[in-house]
Amino acid sequence: MAKGGFRGGPLGGGMSAMQQMQQARKMQENLMKMQEELQNAEYSATSGGGAVKATVSGGHRLLALEISKDVCDPEDTEMLADLILAAVNEAQTNAENAASANMSKLTGGLDLSGLL
Repeated sequence: MAKGGFRGGPLGGGMSAMQQMQQARKMQENLMKMQEELQNAEYSATSGGGAVKATVSGGHRLLALEISKDVCDPEDTEMLADLILAAVNEAQTNAENAASANMSKLTGGLDLSGLL
């Protein structure tokens, strides 16, 4: 063994097992709190210059859909469907981006996708 002996625990850095467990527990608590906040958050997006507005939850459930009378043309329902899809998809993307950003803040940029 090298002079001075072995330093640090299994994760190095000199943290005791108790400190590591406390740190892991704190991260888990923060993760659970963040997940709850994300589930309760609402994300909105518009399409067609604001003609269609979709609002989704952090759990990707469609909560509200607002459609302007100006785009309600019975002869062109395909355009309306496209506007609805665009608004809903963008709102869901906003929810996913917010979840990723919050997860990155919580983990300090570490990729823990395989662990969580």
